[in-house]
Amino acid sequence: MRYVLVMVMMLVLGAVVYAQEAGPAAKAIFYNDRGDEIGRATLTETAHGVLITAELRNLPPGPHGFHIHAVGKCEPPFKTAGGHFNPTGKKHGYMNPDGMHAGDLPNLYAGSDGKARAEVLAGEVTLREGKASLFDADGSALVVHAKSDDYKSDPAGDSGDRIACGVITK
Repeated sequence: MRYVLVMVMMLVLGAVVYAQEAGPAAKAIFYNDRGDEIGRATLTETAHGVLITAELRNLPPGPHGFHIHAVGKCEPPFKTAGGHFNPTGKKHGYMNPDGMHAGDLPNLYAGSDGKARAEVLAGEVTLREGKASLFDADGSALVVHAKSDDYKSDPAGDSGDRIACGVITK
C-alpha cells in the first residue's frame, strides 16, 4: 500500500511540474464561411514560443496558407481578422530577406479527404503579456487561406481568400 501511495504522489508531482513548465494555454475553434465548425487548435506557451497544434476537416485538398492574424474577430469573409500578426513591423515570409511576420506559419496541407493536422512552433509570439502577446487589446485569430503561401510575397504570401478562421481564446 505504501508503494502505491508513493507512486500516486510521484505521478501527481510530475503532472504539477509539467503544468508549470508548459506555461499558459489557449484554444481556437475554426469555422468556415458558412459558419460550420471545421476544426480546433490548442496553443501552448513553451520556452521557445507558442506551440500550435491544429486539426481541421472539410478543407479543399492541397496546401493552404496558415497564419496568425492581428485581430481576434472572425466574421466571414474573415477580413475582420486584420492582417498578419506583426508587432515588429517586418515584411512577410520565411524567404523574404526583410521578413518575417511573427504570425507567419508554414503551409497547412489537407489530404484528399479534406483533413489537415499541423504542429508548428510560432517562435516570435507569446500567450503572456508583452509586445508579442496574442492577447493584446484586440486579440488574435488563426486563419486558413485558399492557396499556398509562397513564403515571400508581401503582405500575405499570395495565399488567396480566407476560407477558415478561429479566434484565439484563453
